[in-house]
Amino acid sequence: MEEKTKPSDPTKSELEILQVLWETGPATVRAVNDELQKKKDVNYTTTLKLMQIMAEKGILTRDERQMKHVYSVAEEEEKTKAHLLDKFVDSMYQGSPSKLVMQLLGNGKASKEELDEIKNILKGLGD
Repeated sequence: MEEKTKPSDPTKSELEILQVLWETGPATVRAVNDELQKKKDVNYTTTLKLMQIMAEKGILTRDERQMKHVYSVAEEEEKTKAHLLDKFVDSMYQGSPSKLVMQLLGNGKASKEELDEIKNILKGLGD
């Protein structure tokens, strides 16, 4: 039985493109590049090449039925983020979610609202 190949992990630049597509839904390279331009100076041809590579890697799918190709994310946002988070926790915190949480809460950057939300989540886990 042949195992389905999993898309490779996205690079930082690829994650920026994924973030745009997660927010906007399927889009052309021009639309993605326009969104990226709002945050930093990025060349259209660079965005095009990255999105073509992402399609080759299986991170994006490309609809070629129209003259302008429309790109979509191949895997749902939560699945991709969960995979990357698991990999991060394994490599940086020896697989311990509690060490990660302690680091995040210990840095003093969480707002009161975020801390209240975390408390509610923890209460819900105990039920």
